[in-house]
Order: sequence, then C-alpha cells, then structure tokens
Amino acid sequence: MHKLFLDANVLFSAAHNARGKAAFLFDAAELGHWQLLSSTHAIEEARRNIALNYPLCGERLEVLLNEVTVTPQPATSLLPEIALPEKDLPLLLAACAAGASHLLTADLKHFGPYMNRPLESLGVTIQTVGEFLQGL
Repeated sequence: MHKLFLDANVLFSAAHNARGKAAFLFDAAELGHWQLLSSTHAIEEARRNIALNYPLCGERLEVLLNEVTVTPQPATSLLPEIALPEKDLPLLLAACAAGASHLLTADLKHFGPYMNRPLESLGVTIQTVGEFLQGL
C-alpha cells in the first residue's frame, strides 16, 4: 500500500476544490487504496493559507484532516546534503521518517530537482498529485 505524505499545498487544494485531484486522494484513501500522512508543520501551513484565502473552506479542511495520520517531525540536523530551503527540509524528513513512499507537492520551485528521483531524496518519490495519479 502506498503511503502518501501530503504537503501543505495539497491539503489546501483538497480543502478548497472538492472535485480536484487532491480531493480525489482523500476519496480513494477512504476506500483503502493508500494511506495519507502529513506533519504538523504542513497542516498548520495549510490551515493558515485556507484561513487567509478561503476561510469558508476551513471546516472542510478539518474534516479532511481526520483522514490524515500526523507523523512525527525529526530534527532537520539529521538531513544529509540535500539543497532544499529550510522550510521544506522538515517535510522531506517527516515523509522519510514515516516510511512514506511518496511526498506529494505542487512546489516545483523547491522540490523540482528531486521530482521522481527517490535515490536523491532519501528513498521518497517526490511528485505532483497529477504525476502520482498518472503513474497508477
């Protein structure tokens, strides 16, 4: 079973677009197709962004978060040489520590060099939601 670690932008997208690809991840998880994971770091960022941009979607985000297993956040000092911004390091570490098969994100600017390169990203396949779904 795939273990999908969701970045804040994926959580945000699922909350404000109930018919989008990110929301589909939650529908399929309910059917047992994969497990959804995230970290407190990503969840808090998603909550802040929803409150600022789509406050009426806050309740939907909270309902969706009931389907997400919150993973522990390891120390960023444990990360080998990976050139990610300081705000993104905790996400990759949390995904790795949780045994995630994938880290799903829309952040191509920062994660782009590591997309679909699990040997360079601690064994975690980093993809957009669309890439992940296409690969099924």
